[in-house]
Amino acid sequence: MLYDRFQKEAIDYIEQGFSVIVSAPTGAGKTAIAEYIIEESLEKKRGVIYTAPLKALSNQKFRDFQHKFKDSIGILTGDVSINANAPVLIMTTEIFRNKVLDEPQSLRQYSWIIFDEIHFIDNQERGTVWEESLIFLPQHLKMLCLSATIPNILDFSRWIESIHKKPLKVVIENERPVPLTFLYQCQNRIADNINELRHLGFTERPNRPYWERKRDMHRSNPNRLSNLISYIQEKDGLPCIYFVFSRRRAEDLALELGHFNFLDEKEQQQISVLYRDLCQRFNLEQEASALRMRDLIHRGIAYHHAGMLPTLKEVIERLFTSRLIKVIFTTETFALGINMPARSVAFDTLRKFYGRYVRNLKTRDFYQMAGRAGRRGMDQKGFVYCRLNPHQFRLDEVKQIIYGQSEEVRSQLNASYATVLNLFEDFQDGLLDIYPRSFHYFQSNKIRRMDGLNLIKSRLRLLKELGYIRDDELTEKGKFASNLYGYELILSELHDQGIIEQLDEFNLAVLSVSIAFEPRKAQKMPRISKPAQQIKRACEEIILPLHKRELRYRIYPQSKLPYFNLSPAIEAWVRGSTFDKTLKFTDVDEGELVRYFRMGIQILREIRDNPTSSTELKQRISETIRVINRDVIDAEKQLREE
Repeated sequence: MLYDRFQKEAIDYIEQGFSVIVSAPTGAGKTAIAEYIIEESLEKKRGVIYTAPLKALSNQKFRDFQHKFKDSIGILTGDVSINANAPVLIMTTEIFRNKVLDEPQSLRQYSWIIFDEIHFIDNQERGTVWEESLIFLPQHLKMLCLSATIPNILDFSRWIESIHKKPLKVVIENERPVPLTFLYQCQNRIADNINELRHLGFTERPNRPYWERKRDMHRSNPNRLSNLISYIQEKDGLPCIYFVFSRRRAEDLALELGHFNFLDEKEQQQISVLYRDLCQRFNLEQEASALRMRDLIHRGIAYHHAGMLPTLKEVIERLFTSRLIKVIFTTETFALGINMPARSVAFDTLRKFYGRYVRNLKTRDFYQMAGRAGRRGMDQKGFVYCRLNPHQFRLDEVKQIIYGQSEEVRSQLNASYATVLNLFEDFQDGLLDIYPRSFHYFQSNKIRRMDGLNLIKSRLRLLKELGYIRDDELTEKGKFASNLYGYELILSELHDQGIIEQLDEFNLAVLSVSIAFEPRKAQKMPRISKPAQQIKRACEEIILPLHKRELRYRIYPQSKLPYFNLSPAIEAWVRGSTFDKTLKFTDVDEGELVRYFRMGIQILREIRDNPTSSTELKQRISETIRVINRDVIDAEKQLREE
C-alpha cells in the first residue's frame, strides 16, 4: 500500500516500538495506521484492542474489520458479545475502562490499544471514561491514539508521557487529501466567497437595535431548500450529506424534497431491489417506518437519525454506500467515524444545542461534519454549503466557525463512585495521590486543582458515611457498587435494602429501564401501574435524601433520578407485545425506545454478573434479559445476521 506522509511517519514510529498519537482531519486516512498495527500484530500472534466512543461506531468497525480480517475480529459492548476471545477485540471505551479497573489481568494477552476519536476526552458526559482509561492503562500496552485536529495535541501528549514515563510520538497532519470549497446560501442566493455575505445583509455590528433588525427581517428573502439542492445538482455536487440538528427536521426536509427524483430508470430498479432485499434481511418488510421511507428511497432521498430503528439505519447506511442515495438528511452522529463520504456537505444552520443551550457550532464539530465532503480517489474537491440567516449571525461569527482555530481539548474528569471504590480497594486513602496524574490536574490552575481534589474527597467521605467503606475496607454494599459503572448508589441502596431481590422478572425490567431513562424537557408522565408506582416510591425514598447529602458535600453532578415514563412500554414488551403495539404505550421515537431497552439490559447484566448477587437473583435477571432481548432489541442478532 502507498502511504501518505503522515501515515508513513506514524508507521515508522510504530515499527521502532513507540506509542503514537495522530492528529489529522476527518477523512485523511487515520484508520490505515490502525489497520497496519492489526495486520502486524496478527502476523506476530499478538492481541489488539480497538476502542470507539459509540456502540454504533464499534459495530461499524466490527463489520469493516471483519470483512478484512475474518474470524480474527471480535466485539464486546454492553449490547453485544461476539467472538470475545478473538486476537483483535473491538469495544466501547466504557468496557475497556471497566476492564482496566476490575480485571486488568484479562488484558495481558494484548500488546496494543487503539483509541479512536480520542478527542472525545472532552465530551462532557463521557470524557472521564477516556481519562480514567489513560491514567490506569497497563504499562505493557502500547497505544495508538487517533484524533481530529486539536491545537493542544502537544500538551495532551506531554501529559500522557508524564504519567506513563515513556515516549509518545506525535504525528500531525493539517492538510486534507481532498481540499474543501465553502459556499453559502443567504437571501436564497448562493455566494462562493464569504466576503460576499456583506452584500446579502450581514453586518459586523454585535448589537444592532431591535427596530433595525425587525426592518431588515421584512426585507429578507428566505432560503429555499429546493433552490440549494437544484444548485448542488447542477454543479455535479451529488451525493450530498445534509446535516440538521433535529430528528424531526431531518424527516420534514426529506419529505419537502419529495418532488425531486435524482435517479434514472435503471438506478430506480437497482435501489428498489436492494431496499426490498435489505428490508427482508432485517425483518422490516411490514415496518411502518420502512414503508414510509420507501417512496423517498426510490427517488434517491433518505433520512437517518438516532430516533430510527437501528436496523433501518443500517439499511440506509448500506444504501448510501451503494451510491444510489443522492441526498441524505441526517444528524451529526453520521459524521463520527463512520466512513460515509460524499461530494458535498450542507449545513441547515451553524447553531446547535450543546447540553443546556443553543450556541454557534464549535469549529472542531463543524469540521467533523464538513470533513465528509470529498471522496478520496474520486473527487478533486469537496464542497461545503452553509445555509445562513443574516439576522442570526454576525459575519465575524461565521468566519470564526469556518476559519477559526479548533477548540482545545479540556479534561472533563469526574471520577464516578465506582472508580473511587475500586481505587480505595487498591490504595485506601492513598487514592487521593492519583488525582495529580490526571489531565484535569495537568491543565488546571491552583483553584481548579483544589476543586478537583475536593470533589474526590467529598465522594470518598459520602461513601464512608453511607457505609460503603468501613474500617478501611469495602463492605458488601461497597463491593456491589464497585462493580457498577453508572447509577451505582441508587442500585446499591435498592440492593442493600433487599428491594431488588424481591422484584419479579417483569418489575426488574421496569426498574432497569427507568434507571436509564432520561425524559425530554416537558415530556409528560403517563399513568403507570401499581407495581411501577411502588418501585418509583422506593427509588424516591432513596434518591431524594441522597441528593441532600450530595448537595451538602457539593458533589456535582448529582446521582440521576429514575424516570418511569417507559414503564407501560416495557411492561407490554416483556408480556410479549409486538414492537408496533409497544410503541403505542410511549411518545418516544422507536430508535430511542430500542436504545433504552438495551440500556436496561446492560444494567441488568451488571447486576447479574456482580459477585455479590445471589444465585436466585442471577437466575431471575437472566430470564428478564431473555424476554427483553428479542426481535429488534437484540443488537447481537443484527450483527450476526449480516
